[in-house]
Amino acid sequence: MNSKSLAGTTFALLSSAILLTACGDDAGEHGDHPATGGGTTSVAAGPATTPVNGEHNEADIRFAQEMIPHHRQAVEMAALVPSHSTDPGVLDLAARVQQAQDPEIAAMTGWLEAWGAAVPEGTGHSGMDHGSMPGMMSAEQMAELEAAQGAEFDRLWLTMMIAHHEGAVQMARTELAEGTDPQARAMAQQIIDTQQAEIQQMQAMLEA
Repeated sequence: MNSKSLAGTTFALLSSAILLTACGDDAGEHGDHPATGGGTTSVAAGPATTPVNGEHNEADIRFAQEMIPHHRQAVEMAALVPSHSTDPGVLDLAARVQQAQDPEIAAMTGWLEAWGAAVPEGTGHSGMDHGSMPGMMSAEQMAELEAAQGAEFDRLWLTMMIAHHEGAVQMARTELAEGTDPQARAMAQQIIDTQQAEIQQMQAMLEA
């Protein structure tokens, strides 16, 4: 092979190497785009029902197992409002309680199932056997609430729901102190933020 042919071959090899390198870089750049695009199109629609990493401890299980019947009772109390009250503020609060807590019940149920832990059964007044939990109403208190109407119902409902919310906040703070599951802890903080604000609103309504 003469020097001219050798130079031509060397040039061809170098050109091919440069072309392959450029194609590889371009593919790598485009390969990153689906992951980025997927992240931007994902929209959370309420609390996730499956734990992210499965990292949980006994405190997380206890939080879900106790908060489910606690929430169920709050939803039951809220369901009484349309047939017992005409107060716009009470009606609005009751609707917000149901809208917030029904999805949280579903999420916590999903977590317990994923963790292989028992899901509390919803029986009669949504778990009156859980009387040791802070803020839970007794069967007698629920019967008194059901029997009331109008302004008397509003007063009882607000008083009971304040105590119920305070119990939920207490339970949520325990989860933040002892739990490890990221989603359970996030829900606990959400409960604290939402229900503390509602407590202040209900206290103001009672004073008025």
